[in-house]
Amino acid sequence: MTDVPFPVLSENDPDGEGVLATWFATDGATVREGELIAEVAVDKVDAEVPAPVGGVVRFLVGEGEVVKQGAPIARIE
Repeated sequence: MTDVPFPVLSENDPDGEGVLATWFATDGATVREGELIAEVAVDKVDAEVPAPVGGVVRFLVGEGEVVKQGAPIARIE
């Protein structure tokens, strides 16, 4: 099992928070390593989140939820 972290997008505030904007994958979907699975936003910066490994995605966070940078947003089994 591999955690998918919310990326640290604000070097000025690495302990800050952001929002999980959109899931590109569905909960329970099988993804390949490098496939885009989510988009996140911190302040005015958006970033795409690729799957770090292949496997089945299990969401830990819903769209629109506020998340601390570096915290897990999903797990891949």
